[in-house]
This record gives sequence, C-alpha cells and structure tokens, in this order.
Amino acid sequence: MNYQKKTVQDIDVAGKKVLLRCDFNVPQDKTTRAITDDKRIRAALPTIQYLLDQGAAVIACSHLGKPVATFESYKKKQLEKGKDEASITEEKWKKSLEELSMKPVAERLSQLLGKDVVLADDVAGPDAQAKAAALKSGEIMLLQNTRFEKGETKNDSELAKKMADMAEVYVSDAFGAVHRAHASTAGVATYLPAVSGFLIQKELEIIGGALANPKRPLVAVLGGSKVSDKIGVINNLLELADTIIIGGGMAYTFLKAQGHGIGISLCEEDKLDYAADMLKKAAEKGVNFLLPCDHVAAANFAADAEPVVVDAQSIPANLMGLDIGHKTIEAYTEALKGAGTVIWNGPMGVFEFAAFANGTESVAKAMSQTDAITIIGGGDSAAAVQQLGYADKMTHISTGGGASLEFMEGKELPGVACLLDK
Repeated sequence: MNYQKKTVQDIDVAGKKVLLRCDFNVPQDKTTRAITDDKRIRAALPTIQYLLDQGAAVIACSHLGKPVATFESYKKKQLEKGKDEASITEEKWKKSLEELSMKPVAERLSQLLGKDVVLADDVAGPDAQAKAAALKSGEIMLLQNTRFEKGETKNDSELAKKMADMAEVYVSDAFGAVHRAHASTAGVATYLPAVSGFLIQKELEIIGGALANPKRPLVAVLGGSKVSDKIGVINNLLELADTIIIGGGMAYTFLKAQGHGIGISLCEEDKLDYAADMLKKAAEKGVNFLLPCDHVAAANFAADAEPVVVDAQSIPANLMGLDIGHKTIEAYTEALKGAGTVIWNGPMGVFEFAAFANGTESVAKAMSQTDAITIIGGGDSAAAVQQLGYADKMTHISTGGGASLEFMEGKELPGVACLLDK
C-alpha cells in the first residue's frame, strides 16, 4: 500500500465546503450519556482548526456506537436476544437511536473550539442538506450519526453521493475507521477529491515508515489472548522484524507447539501447527523469536487468584499462566534496550488484574526508557500504556486498534487507499 498520500496542506480549501470524517466514537455514561473520555474529539482538533483557519466551511461526520438503522433489523436483534415480540416497539427502537445521537459530541466539540457547532437532524437528508448549504467559511456543522443510515456500513453509493454532494473536498481523519469500506470512509472519495487530515498523516508516516524503512533493529512485541488474532501480523513481521517478542495468552499455544507443558493455560489447539510453522520460519529467516521462559500462574482466572511463580518454561498441570515471570522480563527488557524501532500490540499478561500486570508494566517501562522509535498499536496496549502513566514517553500511540493491526498485517486499508497519492 502507498503510504504517501496528499494531506489538507496539499490542496486549497479556502472558501470551500469540506466533508471531514472524524472518529468521534467516544465512550459515554450509559445512564446520562455524558462523554467520559473526549480524547478522540481532542485528537481531531488540529485538522478542524486548520480547516477553519484556512477559511473552509467544515461538515464533520462520524459514527457513534452501534445503532440499528431500521426497525426491522432492531426487531430481529431483540428476538435473537430472547425478547418477547410484544415488548419490541418502534418507540423503543427510536429511543435506542436517540441514545446514540451526536448531540453530546456537538456540545463538547463546541466547548473545545470555543464556537458554535451546528448539529444536523440527519446524515444526508433535507436538514443536513439545508444546513450544509447555509454554512459559511469558518463555520462548522456536525452530521447526525452516520450509522443511522443503513447504507453506511454497506458502502451504499447513493448515500455516499448524497453526502459528497454537500461538499467540494473530502478529508479523512478517522484512522480508527479506515480499515472499513463504509460510505463515509471510502465511498464519498468516489465523488470528491480526497486527502488526509493530520491524524491519519501522522499514522501513515510513523507506522508506515516503521514498516517500510525501520530504524534497526526492529523489535515487535506481540501479546494478547489469541494467536488467531495476530496471524496476519506475525506473518508480515517475520518478513520485516529482527526480533519478535511474544507474551500474553497467545504465548502458550507457541510453548505447547514446542512441546512444553502449559497446564490449564489458554491454548488454541487448532493453531498448534501454525505456531510450529512460524517458529520454523523465524529460525530459517534468522529472526530472534522470544517466548516466555518463566511465568506467574494461578489455579483459576480471577483478580483475587493466588499468584504462583513458575521458575521454568513448562507450567504444572493444575495451573494457568497469567503473566510473564522475572527471567522473561529481564530477557525482554534486554532485547528492547538495543532496539532502533519497537512496535507493540497486545499486553504481556492479564494486566486488568493487579497481581498479573507486572509483565505489561515492565515492557512499557523498558520501552519508555529506550532511545528507540516506540509505537503502540492501539487497543489494549494503548489503554495499558495510558493507565500505567507511560503514554507521554512513547513516540506514537495509534488511535485505531483494528486499523493499526490491519496496517501491521500489510493489508490495504480502504479509507487510506481511496485518498489521492502524492
């Protein structure tokens, strides 16, 4: 995939209407619908402010949550959940949509920008079209939740055309959604000149640069529960990395493939052959493939489980591995010390449980102390780094979990492929 894409700075937006795709899929309090974390809104501010300062009229859009766009689909989902048909009403469906309105986002964005943000009642209907037509240079409006339209996730060309007709330029700045070919992330680029905002530009430059031309040695740290979630990433990184470090639940599938006892640890039996093949491939390519050599285990998966230190690579039959041990931490820290570039995706253990968070914290600390380019690939890794207080010590924390994972797999991202090449 070509990482060299035109940005907002490569085109003239003065006096133009700009359709801007943001990632405003923010967490909210389930009762009050108050936004509990506005990081994604703040992340969009540099691009928004630049467009406004350049004299553009900004038509922002985003999805929020997973609304069900039609009553028929809503009814079907409720029946699948075992709800009584008589209790499923259109009023309840409409209320479920109201709960995912962009109103709280518009209010927060207005506060952060210090100016009014006009909220449309629909996505590309009469209200959105009228408000877009009336929008002047230096003003901003926000369309309603894009997923209120059933055509959004199907990349419906009619919806994409209606959205595009309100603007003259399309700017994509929602990295967390570019791995999906939706009407607002890819479809609109069929009808408008399409460029990236600053957020996507940074993701492409840093992650793309690390994959295309890394400062070596390139060390990849991969964790999380399942090997199956990381197959594409491991395959791609075996072609690029000098060292691959494995932690988390996925490590036990690799250890079992090597013939080690893993007790009652998480294991994907149908991925043992794959794990063995990857180990063989790493050896053939001269990639240093590091697996845990000791563990912190427990008899059950619980926050209050008694930690048991297992000072060996094999785990006793009655225990499950929940974190990497001290010897493993030392080996992994040593591998990180000499790195030129480090890419991390996935925790080293069950970091949500304090007794089994040491491995993840130690890797985060080691990364914060290295001179390497350090990239956190979104998702749980990003949450862990922020929770542990090391976020400001990292070169880059990706804003897209699924997108960064597919990026690292070498997959083409539809919302990036549709942008104009430099």
